[in-house]
Amino acid sequence: MNSQKIKNRWLIAVSSIGIHLSIGSVYAYSVITNPVKDIFGVEGSVIKWAFKITILILGLSAAFLGKWVDKVGPRLSGTTAGIFYGVGILGAGLSVQLGSLPLFFISYGVIGGIGLGLGYITPVSTLVKWFPDKRGLATGMAIMGFGFAALIFGPIMAKLFESVGVANTFYILGVVYTIIILASASYIERPPVGYAPAGFKDGNNNKVKADMANLTVNEAVKTSRFYYLWIMMFINTSCGIALIAAASPMVQEKLNYTPMEAAAIVGFIGVFNGLGRLLWSTLSDYIGRVNVYILFFVFQIAAFYFLPIIGSEVMFLIILFTIITMYGGGHATLPAFVGDLFGIKQLGANYGLILASWGFAGVIGPTIYDVVLSKTGSLEITLWVFSLLFIVALIISILMKMQIIKAYQIQKLRISMT
Repeated sequence: MNSQKIKNRWLIAVSSIGIHLSIGSVYAYSVITNPVKDIFGVEGSVIKWAFKITILILGLSAAFLGKWVDKVGPRLSGTTAGIFYGVGILGAGLSVQLGSLPLFFISYGVIGGIGLGLGYITPVSTLVKWFPDKRGLATGMAIMGFGFAALIFGPIMAKLFESVGVANTFYILGVVYTIIILASASYIERPPVGYAPAGFKDGNNNKVKADMANLTVNEAVKTSRFYYLWIMMFINTSCGIALIAAASPMVQEKLNYTPMEAAAIVGFIGVFNGLGRLLWSTLSDYIGRVNVYILFFVFQIAAFYFLPIIGSEVMFLIILFTIITMYGGGHATLPAFVGDLFGIKQLGANYGLILASWGFAGVIGPTIYDVVLSKTGSLEITLWVFSLLFIVALIISILMKMQIIKAYQIQKLRISMT
């Protein structure tokens, strides 16, 4: 293939950010809750189920449609994501107009969730192939867009709700999201076979290790490292998303913040969520993916233990925001880690199956928090439960590191014998 026909990989990254900025608006769901609950005349906890359904469907659709994404390519799967997500948001507007709560759950939760799953895995599984030398940086940029989206679309949603009404807000956003995603998807494509960026030669004049293996999804699920990574992501996501969901009442209780001050903290959480995605995934290019996760778990064992008993406001917020960076960083480092462990033969399928952990964690994490807190009435005991979970995650991450070291030793031995 003529090199002039090869697309600019940095523009591929920009297009990926466009998709993630649009679908990442789901993280601004707290802005939607009050206006929508007033329309349907139900409690906010009922409306929040649409968000839980969305995250669950995101994980399930990523798992079941990953093979399809690998088969049809990023342009078609990205376009399909835009259509599903757009229709889901437009359907939410129609459900508000008709006063149908079941339609709202189906539109925003199920249809929008399918668009989320496809839109999440399509760009990052493509970027890993375009950036063999900077996997963490490239996927971190795209997934950073997902983390920052709430900061951009949250205020826009709030203003639109006030100025044009709830149903019309969904109609406007549905059209905007669809246009952005379809335009972004039109530029994304796979790199040509054998592609390598300038100055990069796999296995020679670079410091990038070869992938441990190049496995299909059927082969990957037969390895222990697949389940190690699934559990690591499930625990990191469950604990992080539970903390995000409880952040506002927590700082009101622990720091005596007003609701408005707590809302500002939620905004800062969005900032650190986004920054952590770029910071930690980029760092993983230099110190190794598994070492980043080990660092996450060591820190969070202590952080979740001490957070509820810390008396210093500044220290409380530093620890809280650091945890949030690690929550975002876990997501951003994941696609590069999947590529390292299982190769790029069926990256979308392998990544999608691991990403299913997010779908379950989005429901189970906040539920554990609510159940333990209601049973014990103690924030300390509640967060200590998550600290124990991180001990499990740390043990598994160490087992993962041992397996990686052994695999690369075997790989090195084979190369030396040939």
